[in-house]
Amino acid sequence: MGQLFSRVFYTLFGTREVRILMLGLDNAGKTTILYKMIEPDSHLKHTPTVGFNLETLKIQGLKMQCWDLGGQDSIRPYWRSYFFNQEAVIFVVDSTDKGRMSTAKQELQAILAEPELQNAVLLVLANKQDLPSAARVSEVSERLGLADLERTWTIMGTSAERGEGLQEAFAWLAERLK
Repeated sequence: MGQLFSRVFYTLFGTREVRILMLGLDNAGKTTILYKMIEPDSHLKHTPTVGFNLETLKIQGLKMQCWDLGGQDSIRPYWRSYFFNQEAVIFVVDSTDKGRMSTAKQELQAILAEPELQNAVLLVLANKQDLPSAARVSEVSERLGLADLERTWTIMGTSAERGEGLQEAFAWLAERLK
């Protein structure tokens, strides 16, 4: 019912509001990405998120209500408390952390299996592409098993620290959510 109201409101007044979850393992760069989208010139270092950050981004006529949830082991079981009424999931992967890629895959598969998220658009951000030890985007995609997904999705390489790839990624998401 909330999504229907949001779409009618958008049609009448031009600004549609959507809910987006930003998930991923700890230290993937979720919070840095969120705040780099708000303040592109920011160079602040962020501490690990305990709980969540909630910010609204305005992109291409959409108000994106972004829920950035902490990715520590002890917090992940609480992610499902935020699944209701989400239209998209941004899953952030640390491309340099090849040792935890299988854990990231397991978490992503568990998220996408949830009934509340069955229609959610998926944007995977292979973050930290500016670092020499980063796995290529195609390797991250393969290791996460993205080719087998039956939903709207894409993967893009980003550097949260430098702000590279973020505008393009969020523009892709906005186009899919309009």
